[in-house]
Amino acid sequence: MKIEVLSTGCRKCQTLYENAQTALAASGKIGEVIKVEEITALLQYGVLSPPALVIDGELKTSGKLLSVAEIQQLL
Repeated sequence: MKIEVLSTGCRKCQTLYENAQTALAASGKIGEVIKVEEITALLQYGVLSPPALVIDGELKTSGKLLSVAEIQQLL
């Protein structure tokens, strides 16, 4: 499983990244969490307001800071 946090480096982006790491660890699933800060990645997924969460290449949310529990539901 590949989880990408598309970010601009803001505090909400950092928190989403941390929450995604926690959610993945708590789920017991094997995967990786990557923070992507390149503007081209945001444009590729059509993200206008970061942070955004992409799981296995599929955009799940944009512009929202998800809790650990919300991320676990998406996994």
